[in-house]
Amino acid sequence: MKKRELIKEILQIELEMFKQVRTAAPSRCQENTDSFLLVRGAAFANWSEQTLACYLQDLQEARQEGRNLMTEKYARMDNLIPCLNDNPLIDDIMAIEIEWEKEVRAKYPHVIGRPSGEGVETGDDMAYFKNYLRSELETYSDATLVSYYTDLLAAVGNNENLAEKTFATIFRRMGFASLAEAEAYLARKACG
Repeated sequence: MKKRELIKEILQIELEMFKQVRTAAPSRCQENTDSFLLVRGAAFANWSEQTLACYLQDLQEARQEGRNLMTEKYARMDNLIPCLNDNPLIDDIMAIEIEWEKEVRAKYPHVIGRPSGEGVETGDDMAYFKNYLRSELETYSDATLVSYYTDLLAAVGNNENLAEKTFATIFRRMGFASLAEAEAYLARKACG
């Protein structure tokens, strides 16, 4: 399968699983599946075909076993179930992704997250990001983790920030020429 086909298949299975997640309060993303597809698709655009193929296999195997990886992720976020995967690569992946996220939030405070009055993310926002990330990574197989970590190391070696690339893709698909343009637009809106 080519990259576009892999992403399309992954998104189809993820959306199917996501719609089945039962939470105390409905998620805005569950009500607006276009946003879900936009954000998830933009992230997957940065993955290698190998990593996409590994993750697609994770999803297919989970579905065959009657498991819902989205339900598991959100249950982990709420600490309703025990750790799903204690692979040490999860901490290595998190270290890279957290640094990237901090860089993007500092560079584009109006675009990313919920900035405080000074344009600095609150600790709660970063804690949520870390919890979300760890919970998602725990749903990946060891093969997917190894492949994804290889993708991240390649990006680091190329001095790329995949979080920034993901957000750039999201805002480009929303009609902005760049993240800088989106930041300027949202900064003007914040000033009234």
